[in-house]
Amino acid sequence: MTLEEKLARLRTHRNNIHRYHRLLKTRLSDLEREYIESRLSEQRAALVSLARTTFPIPFQPPPPEQQPQTCKPEVA
Repeated sequence: MTLEEKLARLRTHRNNIHRYHRLLKTRLSDLEREYIESRLSEQRAALVSLARTTFPIPFQPPPPEQQPQTCKPEVA
């Protein structure tokens, strides 16, 4: 699968997640709500799994003590 295809699938999962969130804000029966919540869970899992394979190196910012210090101008 090419990077473009993976990015398209990531967008699709993200859009589905947003759609399910909007649906959960509406009036639903218990059965409908349960179904949408299960689909939402599936979409989140698929998004995370695909994101891990698409971007295998997670970005972690350095701890605060290792971040570069910014210079503050001196006021005369």
